[in-house]
Parts: sequence; structure tokens; C-alpha cells
Amino acid sequence: MQIDIAQSTPTAAAIARIVEQHYDLGRVVESEFLRRSFNQVYRLGFSSGQRVVARLCTERPRGGPNLPFEAAALAHWARSGCSVSRSLPAANGEVAIDVPLPEGRRALMLFEHLDGEFTGDSSEDISAFARGLAALHTAGERYAGPSSLYDLDLDYLLLRPLEGLLRAPTMTAALRPQFESLGRRLHDDIIAMGELARVLCHGDAHGSNNFVVGAAPGEREAVFFDFDEAGPGYLAYELAVYPWILHPRSADGVFSDKAKGQWRTFIAAYRKARPVGDADLAAIARFMAVRQFWLLGEYAGRVPVWGSQAIPTDYLRRQVTMLTNWQSLELPL
Repeated sequence: MQIDIAQSTPTAAAIARIVEQHYDLGRVVESEFLRRSFNQVYRLGFSSGQRVVARLCTERPRGGPNLPFEAAALAHWARSGCSVSRSLPAANGEVAIDVPLPEGRRALMLFEHLDGEFTGDSSEDISAFARGLAALHTAGERYAGPSSLYDLDLDYLLLRPLEGLLRAPTMTAALRPQFESLGRRLHDDIIAMGELARVLCHGDAHGSNNFVVGAAPGEREAVFFDFDEAGPGYLAYELAVYPWILHPRSADGVFSDKAKGQWRTFIAAYRKARPVGDADLAAIARFMAVRQFWLLGEYAGRVPVWGSQAIPTDYLRRQVTMLTNWQSLELPL
């Protein structure tokens, strides 16, 4: 009897052997499985002393990985002076290799290893993070490489995740029209705001997909990684990801004074480095709700791997209350 596999998890040692075969980086002397989330991520060390991060890509609700665009965008940002973790080509020159697994072939991509600590609570760290993100957006204006498979528009960020969420096995007949109404109203509210600015987005810039390190004496600099969600999209969405992570994502959550201060530091540092229009500033709070719909859609799409209790019905009920409250959410400036 053939058994279908939703998603397997290769060991770090197995990934090391594959990398030795397909990359001209020498012998792997240490390997570590770092995390299993949207992708599976490993750290490898070579006899030369070089270290890399290996990402075993998974099929997403959106579709397959965006590899040629991601590699080209990283190379462009690096050439433009932005601090990013570039991808490393395989021995055959390809940006990734295919790994045969029980569920099918999956892409394995290698990246430069970075050292540092995630964005902290200090104003210096938050300002460095904001300046770095602004530099990515400014440099992205000159990108002329392969097109992205995905645009971070309302179809990608809101409507398609909503469709996936409505099909979740834990969704109920009572909750379905409530989510539909919330999603449609959010979509219409954003459309009514008129033309909003677009940038080449990191796509997941919440402060833990970058490190903040010491640059010149007394200065802090952000170095960015994990561009799996990168693509052209709304500036307001990109800027909404940080306050989204700061705000309690619970039915009765409110911004703390600390979180308000962190947000003000972030947006002030970003606007000092790069202007933000009034319409885009006003849209950020709405895009925090868009970000939550995107996340719910991602969870719903992973039920075959994570199980239905990754998105239980009682959690969905609380989400309705939270997203209803967020319809009137405003961000301090």
C-alpha cells in the first residue's frame, strides 16, 4: 500500500550530504536543524570555516517558491549597498536544487550566514531597522531583474487568503459570513483610499527577519534575511507588519505605551530616510488587518501538514472579535 506524505522533514545530516554533492563549498563538518515553520531551515558549517543557511522550500497556499526573482532581488540589493543575506548558487550555476522527497521534489536554496541579534526594544535598534527597510525600498526602485511570480496586492494578501480560510475544516456556518463581511469591507475601505504607493517589499519585515549589528562606532545597522515573501506590493502593507507584531493579536488587546513608543520611533526614522504620503500613513492600520487575514490564510493552507488544531474554531471566534475591533484601529504618529 502506498502512503501519501504531506511533508517530510529531512535530518540536518541528510541536508548536509545533499549540499556536499551539489555545491562547491567543501566538506560539511557541522549541521543543525533550526526550525520548521513555513519552510524548513538548516545551518551548515564547512571545513573552510564558512557557514550557510539552507532553506528547504515548501509548497505555499499561493503556489511554488519565487526563486529566480528572490535571488536576483537579493543580488540587486547587495550591489546597491543594502545589507542582505545573498543566495549562493549551486555548482551548476542554478539558484537552487531540487531534492526528491516522499511527497515530491522540493527546492533547496542556500544563503549567506549572518551573525547578530534580532531588533531589540531600544530606539537605536528600531531606528536602524527602519532606516534599513527604507534603504531596501529606495534601492528597489532601480530593480530590473526577473519579474516576481507574486504581487503583494489585495488579491494576494486578502482575497485569496480569505477564500482559503473559508474552506478551513474548523470554519463554521455561523463564522463564515462574518469573515466574508469583514474581508470585503476591509477590501472596499482600502480601495476607497485611492492610489497607494508601491515598493519592492521584503514582505515579512517584523523585526525578527533582520539582525541589528554594530557598524561604525556608535552606529547600528540592520542586516536583512528571509525574503521568501518578497515582491512588489503596497508600501502601507510593508510598514504595517511591524505594528502588527507589536499589537496584541487578541480579542481585547490594546497598544501598550511601550508599543506606541516603539511604533513612533520606527515610523519617524523611516520617514526621515524616505517620505511616506498621507494616504499611505492612513492605510497602515487597515493593512494590519490585511496582514492578519494573510496569516489566517497561511494557517488554513497548512492544515494537511500542521493539522486542523493549528487553527481551532474557538481561535477563529476570537479573530472575528479582534478584526471587528481593528476596523476602527488608529495608529499614533
